[in-house]
Amino acid sequence: MSIDRKTILAVLAHPDDESFGMGGTLALYASRGVDVHLVCATKGEAGDVDPEYMQGFDTVADCRVAELNCAADHLGLAGVHFLGYRDSGMAGSDQNHHDEALASQPVEQVAARIAQYIRQLRPQVVLTFDPVGGYHHPDHIAINKAAELAFHMAGDPTFNTDDLPPHKPEMLYYQIFPRKALRLVVRALHLAGRDPSKFGRNQDIDLTVLAGDEEFPIHARISYRRVIAQKKAADRCHASQLDWGASSTMYAIFERFTPARDYYMRAYPPVNGNHTVKDLFAD
Repeated sequence: MSIDRKTILAVLAHPDDESFGMGGTLALYASRGVDVHLVCATKGEAGDVDPEYMQGFDTVADCRVAELNCAADHLGLAGVHFLGYRDSGMAGSDQNHHDEALASQPVEQVAARIAQYIRQLRPQVVLTFDPVGGYHHPDHIAINKAAELAFHMAGDPTFNTDDLPPHKPEMLYYQIFPRKALRLVVRALHLAGRDPSKFGRNQDIDLTVLAGDEEFPIHARISYRRVIAQKKAADRCHASQLDWGASSTMYAIFERFTPARDYYMRAYPPVNGNHTVKDLFAD
């Protein structure tokens, strides 16, 4: 890999995080010739999959990896890399206590694996979840902590891994959801007769809690309108994880208030005062 080539590394938890979350951003930069890689910590084993989607697959993990590979093709990803942990499920579930569950692993161990990919791929920009994991998923929170530690660990010459030279990326971004927009979504769902505290395929996401979370600052607004078709195609690859009928109202409302745009907080280097860019590689 040329050291002059631009590279983005997204560090996420499950198959579908790359599409439903920052898929527009990933597709946009891939379309510009940037090498866009994904580190996925688990294979989504705890996901609930209806029998109709299991045809041809022995396990839920097999199904969800196939969906991820489909999405990666539409997004134009240069590589998908798995850390090998197990999906922990939502907070409070029995899956949290599995010996290999991501959320139960020492953060230093997870960070060391991510740091190895950072040294290998040498990205200028690393993307991951915000500190509350988007919607308080324990795996998302675990990956936020591990990715931030790995970002600095990879550049530390005292950290040794497979003789790869140190590499510290230039920027670390957290994808965020503007709470103002979420509050509008909650209000709209109430008006539509939907319960915003029981959202998602398994009704385990409480949008009222998310709308009341701390408002993270917006340091980057990325418009992906010109690749919206690729983003939506990647979404459709994850058919087993999205009940389009039950969820279409929320997504239509959210798209109205955040049209083809992703939002990010820059965690490193720190931002002083108001500073917003339209390009993740901009200072």
